[in-house]
Amino acid sequence: MNLGTEVKKVTTVSAGEIRKFGMRDKLGYLLGDFGNDFFFIFTAAFLMVFYTDVFHLNPAAVGGLFLIARLWDAVADITWGRFIDTRETGKNGKFRPWIFRMSFPLVLSGVLMFVQIPGMSNGFYTAYAFVTYILWGTLYSTVNIPYGSMASVISSDPVERTTLSSWRGLGASLAGLIIGVFGPMLLFVDNKADANHFLMTAIIFGVLAIACYMGCYALTVERIVIDDTAKPKVKVSQTLKGLSRNKPLIWFLIGALIFLVSFMLIGTVNTYLFKDYFANAKALSLVNLFQAITVFIGMPLVKPLVAKFGKKEIASAGLLLAAIVYFLLYLLPNLTAMQFIGILAIGMFGYGIFNLVIWAFVTDIVDYHEYLTDLREDGTVYSLYSFARKVGQAVAGGIGGAAIGAVGYNPLVKAQSQNTLNGIHTLGTLIPAILLLVVFVVFAFGYPLSKKRTNQLTIDLAKKRNEVN
Repeated sequence: MNLGTEVKKVTTVSAGEIRKFGMRDKLGYLLGDFGNDFFFIFTAAFLMVFYTDVFHLNPAAVGGLFLIARLWDAVADITWGRFIDTRETGKNGKFRPWIFRMSFPLVLSGVLMFVQIPGMSNGFYTAYAFVTYILWGTLYSTVNIPYGSMASVISSDPVERTTLSSWRGLGASLAGLIIGVFGPMLLFVDNKADANHFLMTAIIFGVLAIACYMGCYALTVERIVIDDTAKPKVKVSQTLKGLSRNKPLIWFLIGALIFLVSFMLIGTVNTYLFKDYFANAKALSLVNLFQAITVFIGMPLVKPLVAKFGKKEIASAGLLLAAIVYFLLYLLPNLTAMQFIGILAIGMFGYGIFNLVIWAFVTDIVDYHEYLTDLREDGTVYSLYSFARKVGQAVAGGIGGAAIGAVGYNPLVKAQSQNTLNGIHTLGTLIPAILLLVVFVVFAFGYPLSKKRTNQLTIDLAKKRNEVN
């Protein structure tokens, strides 16, 4: 597809005008997801147990809330992505200013989710949960969409983009380490969720999140600049036509959606798995510590592995390893909590490798979209990925709540029945094994951008840009 004179110009700011890509960019990009995940991981891991054990909401009703809220967020992501793509680039960039503007209301809404007003009715708590959770999710889009889109304009180099993805993964892991290790210690008193401790923890995480967002804004630079004066009026139908031809995007969205269902389901069920099945909620701290350690081990390995084998190749290998480990855990129901965690660490290393490179897939897909259509639509493409993530979260939230309820979980009893405990174990092992195996098949045999094709894409796209400019 050739748009002739309507092609908008994409340029790279010269080294003489702005500093080169370096450690400040990597640290700043790390801080962005560090800030995001103070609430994203917090809510993924502990919001359901807050709703069931503090608000005393029915697990199936909570699952319905998660389903509705995430589907709404998916629409918000697409809407905000299109909005961002229609904005002109300012002196501070196209994406960074939105992180600065919207992070404060986002964090405030996150704290409000964990406010319990004593003595209210079940209907009030249900309505309060719906309003505050949906508000937080909507505001999350206003920060996360520009943050994720920004990676493709910080650098055009595939290896540097992989580095950004790795540092983003490290940021998420650091947040996960803090939340995962200290969360169970702060949130539970005598193995029970405590409302005041939840609110205190949310406030602490909110302050830390704001500091991280400001660091992300201050340290990063947008180097790929779009000439807005040459930008054509692009019809939505034109964008959709290009997206429908983008096979890497389609396969990636399928795989990402299923992976998010698995990942979010694991996060939801793990709390019940350790709190009830192993009768040791604080063992979650060790799980999350090991998860962070596996990322720290994997991070220095990612760049040389990607350089040698490619993103698709090492991501697929990590997914297969994780699927095998979860299936093994299903076959070993009588493990102690410590034995379970020891084996689980190997699986966490597998999907940790996948998480470290997943954001680099998005930047490749943005480039492929430009190669196909001559349109540079970072926000739209990224928002589609975020859409898939939100749908995955919606499905996982709906399934997770319904499944916890279906196996008979009752927050009002002191101990769950053995059938309920067995059901929780199956939800935490066999189901992730199946889902991760499906994701492996999608990436290994469906996703087309192998190492060779990605390298060629970079060359071909640079040639097209030179011809336009």
